[in-house]
Amino acid sequence: MTELNAPSELRAGRCRCGDITYEVTGVPDDPHLCSCEHCTHLCGGPAMAWVGFHREALTWTGPGGEPTWYATWPTLHRGFCPRCGTPLVSITDDSPMIMVTAFSLDDQTGLEPLGHSFREKAAPWMTITLAHEPQPR
Repeated sequence: MTELNAPSELRAGRCRCGDITYEVTGVPDDPHLCSCEHCTHLCGGPAMAWVGFHREALTWTGPGGEPTWYATWPTLHRGFCPRCGTPLVSITDDSPMIMVTAFSLDDQTGLEPLGHSFREKAAPWMTITLAHEPQPR
């Protein structure tokens, strides 16, 4: 995974109705788009934007508690708001990272996508200009 050259900071996020809210700390990792069948069906668009954080860096803070979990693959679970349906997170059973939907964050500064998973499955009319890879320190 590519670690961004950004300071560790607190970021807040939420679902559309505000029932599920969270805070995440740390340096964002691997901001990317995904056009797999699961992501496109869940977001209703040509790609979902994701960014990773360490699992223990995310805290659920809202009145709704944790999201409702849905298994989209045997080892992959997606969390969404049961009230408004907003997709919020994705986690693989054996990963130390949790992927957050970039647009559930209140501030997306510095989270330009560096990659595009399943680009070959993207809508043929979709063109993407990805951010430049971060330079080694």
